[in-house]
Amino acid sequence: MKDNFADVGRGITLCYRTDGDPAGTPLLLVAGLSVDLTVWPEAMVDGLVRSGFYVIRFDNRDIGRSTQIDTKAPGTLRKLMARPRADAYDLGDMAADTVGLLDHLGIGQANVVGMSMGGMIAQTVAARYPERVTSLTSIFSTTGDPSVGQPRKSTMLHLAAPPARTKRKAIARHVRMMRHIASAGFPFEEAAEREYAAAAWDRGAGPLTGRGVARQISAIHKSGDRTAELARVTAPTLVIHGDRDLIVAPSGGRATAAAISGARHVVIPGMGHNFPAGVIPRLLELIASHVEVSA
Repeated sequence: MKDNFADVGRGITLCYRTDGDPAGTPLLLVAGLSVDLTVWPEAMVDGLVRSGFYVIRFDNRDIGRSTQIDTKAPGTLRKLMARPRADAYDLGDMAADTVGLLDHLGIGQANVVGMSMGGMIAQTVAARYPERVTSLTSIFSTTGDPSVGQPRKSTMLHLAAPPARTKRKAIARHVRMMRHIASAGFPFEEAAEREYAAAAWDRGAGPLTGRGVARQISAIHKSGDRTAELARVTAPTLVIHGDRDLIVAPSGGRATAAAISGARHVVIPGMGHNFPAGVIPRLLELIASHVEVSA
């Protein structure tokens, strides 16, 4: 797969990949916290291409091969207390990056699909740039309201672990976290998770990755409760969540659907905070049908 690069303004360069026929229906995939564009399973990307989509996926700022921001990362206390530094960027900045990528590609409107933090970015794009979004799909994400979508205490302990400084430790840390938050209703695919983590380390910032992830966490904190802003979303919206999610509680999906007028909310039994092979056919069906009725 070829990595391409787009100058999206404000000193940010995003790394992206495209799949499918450029004449197809544009569909933009927005990845979540700490994960790069390769987190989208190839089976899912291939399935979207077979459905006629021109699929675009990219590394958010501070992950993968996109720009690493040079501001200081927040310390542990700031992260635990959700107190971002004054110079932190927010989800609005990441949404502007996303629109900048569409500009670079000459795409006026796209169907936008975001997972987790990527769902928050996608929601922000739809709220602030409604003319750029044909449809919105928000997967295991939330509104920023601190009373919903919160991780389990057991998950917080995993998140509090110090960032890995070596590739071996990064792989082990990723597998531990994914085993914890993965879909309990489907087999855990450890080999695939190890492969992802190893490749992500190689194409990312290595030992500096933790700093970028900390800044992404700050972006979520700085953006706060976005419920009122979500009322401005006019794009047809599909909200997907699993009933076994230990990092973004299912209440986050319910709140997202409630905040966006006319949103459809689908709960997938057994799904946690990942995309196991067994759930991909259902996701492909949901996304394709949503785009079709939104056209």
